[in-house]
Amino acid sequence: MTAQAQRAAAPATAGYQRAVSATDWWFVAHPRRIPPVIQTVVEGAGTVDVAALTAAVAAAGAANPGTRLHRQGQWWVDSGRPPRVRVIEGGTGPVTALAALHDPLPGADGAWCEVLWCPGDRPALVFRASHAVMDGRGKSMWIADVFRALRGEPLTGATGTITDGDVFDRLGITNAESKPDVWFPSPLGRPGRGRHRTVWARRTVEGHHPALTAKVATALRDAYGLDTARFAIAFDLRRHAPQTRTTGNLLQTELFDVAAGEPWQALHERLLTAMAQGREVTWRLDPNLLKMPVPALRTLIRCMEAGRRDRHASASVLSHLGRADLAEHSTATFEARTTYLLPLLAAVSAPEVNTVECGGRTELTLTWRDGPGVTARMEAALDAVAEALAPPPPVAVPAGPGPAPQWTVVHRFREVAAARPDAVALRWPGGSMTFAELDARSDAVAARLAALGAGRGSVVGLLADRSSWMIAGLWGVLKAGAAYLPLDAGHPDARIGALLGAAGADVCLVRAGQQARTPARCTTVVLDELPAEAAGPVTAQPSGGDLAYVIYTSGSTGAPKGVEIEHRALANYADWAGRAFAVDEDTRFALFTSPAFDLPNTALFLSTLAGATLVLVPDEPSHVTLRHLLEGSGANALKLTPSHLDLIGRLDVAPAGFRLLVVGGEPLRPAVAARARAQFGPGTRLFNHYGPTEATIGCVVHAHRAGRYDTATVPIGRPAANCTVHVLDADRRRVADGEVGELHIGGAQLARGYRGRPDLTGERFVRLADGSRVYRTGDLGRVLPSGEIECLGRADDQVKIAGYRVEPAEVAAALEAHPEVRRAVVVARPAPTGRGKVLCGYVAADPGTDLERVRAFLAGSLPRYLLPAALHRVDAFPQTPNGKIDLTALPDPFDGTVPAPEQAPEPERTDEIRDAVAKVWTRVLDTDPGRLDGGADFHQLGGDSVLLLAMLAGVCDEVVGPGGEAVFMAQLGRIIRRPTLDGVSAVARETLRTTTDGGRHEAAR
Repeated sequence: MTAQAQRAAAPATAGYQRAVSATDWWFVAHPRRIPPVIQTVVEGAGTVDVAALTAAVAAAGAANPGTRLHRQGQWWVDSGRPPRVRVIEGGTGPVTALAALHDPLPGADGAWCEVLWCPGDRPALVFRASHAVMDGRGKSMWIADVFRALRGEPLTGATGTITDGDVFDRLGITNAESKPDVWFPSPLGRPGRGRHRTVWARRTVEGHHPALTAKVATALRDAYGLDTARFAIAFDLRRHAPQTRTTGNLLQTELFDVAAGEPWQALHERLLTAMAQGREVTWRLDPNLLKMPVPALRTLIRCMEAGRRDRHASASVLSHLGRADLAEHSTATFEARTTYLLPLLAAVSAPEVNTVECGGRTELTLTWRDGPGVTARMEAALDAVAEALAPPPPVAVPAGPGPAPQWTVVHRFREVAAARPDAVALRWPGGSMTFAELDARSDAVAARLAALGAGRGSVVGLLADRSSWMIAGLWGVLKAGAAYLPLDAGHPDARIGALLGAAGADVCLVRAGQQARTPARCTTVVLDELPAEAAGPVTAQPSGGDLAYVIYTSGSTGAPKGVEIEHRALANYADWAGRAFAVDEDTRFALFTSPAFDLPNTALFLSTLAGATLVLVPDEPSHVTLRHLLEGSGANALKLTPSHLDLIGRLDVAPAGFRLLVVGGEPLRPAVAARARAQFGPGTRLFNHYGPTEATIGCVVHAHRAGRYDTATVPIGRPAANCTVHVLDADRRRVADGEVGELHIGGAQLARGYRGRPDLTGERFVRLADGSRVYRTGDLGRVLPSGEIECLGRADDQVKIAGYRVEPAEVAAALEAHPEVRRAVVVARPAPTGRGKVLCGYVAADPGTDLERVRAFLAGSLPRYLLPAALHRVDAFPQTPNGKIDLTALPDPFDGTVPAPEQAPEPERTDEIRDAVAKVWTRVLDTDPGRLDGGADFHQLGGDSVLLLAMLAGVCDEVVGPGGEAVFMAQLGRIIRRPTLDGVSAVARETLRTTTDGGRHEAAR
């Protein structure tokens, strides 16, 4: 029957209907004991509500009517009955052990599709469909819609009625299947007599693999030991009907011979050439098959099975279903971790290999019928394929030694406070606090939080900077079982409110005078007003899986992202780092950087848990505070950035008594490290410490050694205890030692994820082939011959500014919130100083837009480190031929064409004070003096926060003199608000007028 005649005989049924093709007819006639069922497994973690799943399957069935078909003669019509959902209880092993996977379809109710929910230690959803109604590619459309329905998203649907016969007609393919010229016995062995039970072997291989089908074919040829192997390779005919979405059977196989010694590249070229020429398929199943009644065809199939029990048209059938996005197979309660196929073989089929790529891995399943020795041969064949795809490299960066601690930092703190109650826990200028006092005050905080209902699962804001109240508040939050959210008092109120809202923090601990800075919905607790001790015992005991803190980092989506760190991760870090850095009761760490980031957590937790003194530096970092810290604070250990270390090297200071420097947050140059070793003395140990916030403070370390380093930066070293580092390529395959790849961190210190962002969590926290969870750092690196790791910079747009992680997209989003800015782009440019990078903002706006107002608007919502060093207005953004913004065509904001902001009239050029300040700027910024007019902005010239400190130190030393230093630095806030040459000079001039020691400039005047 021709397609036209078949359509003329279509039933008069409203709604979806599709002709039964010859391929469909072949599968319809299969005996019940040979059910041609294709099965897709989505394996993961979590749970699925059965009622919600049933409703989702019904909704997806309506959008994909090919899943609820009823056959009327040689037509498929929509039955209106959704696929059934079955719960398969008692699963304690792999999905392949489930007896339900061997059940035939259609069942007693006549359904051609069903969904199995298999709870247990490896929960999975299994989507089953008879090959009579769909193929694997079509089934993926249905599966995606089921998960969309579970997530409450709009469904895409697939309502196309095209068949493979229609495509063959379009392509002019008329030649029907003929008898193969060669019949192959199965290379996996002959099935047992009368056996039709299917068995599977499965392997998971790291990475995605271009030319996967060709590589699998050549590896199987060798594994089977064949001189020439013939493979039936499946092609998707949907590419010839791109406007149609159908769940029907549109996969067709073509035979390819692979000769001994033929490389995979040659086979891949043959496959691509065939597709490019539109001749990847040259035959079709004989349409006359439709003239044979089902009973007669079923009898024929039985005879073919009996008479050709081990004779096949190919050595194997190969089918690649492409890449699957695991995020599309996940819900709020179920996280998909992998997906693979477990088909039941059709009659006279050869062994079948199905591949699918997902989550940076490649899943391979080999399907055959059971028989003597079959399973062992299947396992050996897949082992050979897996090794050919991803030969295992030597393990160069294994986890560091050490058992995982069974305590939390709260338990350890209580032990230390009980053992050393009278020891000084905190010291700051003019005061101190013992462990007993800190224990009591933090108990009072915990008691107040408990009274407010804050506990396990709660997040509590902490706005107290580097004060004793901040430390007491932090420990109080942890004792209450809650997690703390550290906030920086220097950030704008809008930023503080946004972070509290994003974290869902209903309570915020503040210092006196800070209450008005939090949103009205947030309950504030003034730390200064709490009693010195709790009225009763605090009994909350956090466990390892509880949340310890949330820290927000810059976000590429335009909003900061909250990293959730659990107690077990924090305990592992504290235990390992304390041992690695030999921290003891005599180690006095200084806390002098913002607590809103995790860099100071090394000092905070290691000192306290060792029973040692934590030295607090409450004043903003400057050369004055650094000098006091290094020469007179009593601290003997520092955690700081390389930029801070470089600044210390520029200051005229003599560090006294230091024994430990831990450096992190940025690449450490060998020259900076060597200068620091010389400045601090041979008795000071220096460690290069690496680790993103998502890996709990730091997870890789290198002990700096004297002598020459032949790398551009000091290596970051080896993994911490119970942590691993993998160097993977863009397809998430392991690279050989010495080759560059992206660093992926795994092990005990990984964060739970991003708060309220399951999409971003799934994107950045991924799983390897062995199931282990890793974090994609975005940092490039390689394994050195020594076995240590060298970090080589970023693989994406993220940059580090003075140790802070910065996503330019977040700054661009904040700029676009300004009413006069149509669009914004923010990029990192090399600083004019040649030292690192700075942010440069470009805004599409009208010519009359006041960029200073835009900058002031930005400062009202972003912290200082996110503010661009330069803003440039453009009428429109240049574009590349494909419509993207051409970043290379954007003007250089430092080429002198950027209009200076309007300023007060310039003082006379004979102003010696300004000339002296300009001389300092010229040296610190390494810039041309001709660029320094009165309106020159320190940051627009490439200065960052660390260089700003160096500039202030130079002005104090060379302009205002030692006698004016305190008065000049008292105006630090004013200088930060207006860091122009005129602004700094004005402060210096006022300083000289009000001090008795005016220096040589005042004398000259």
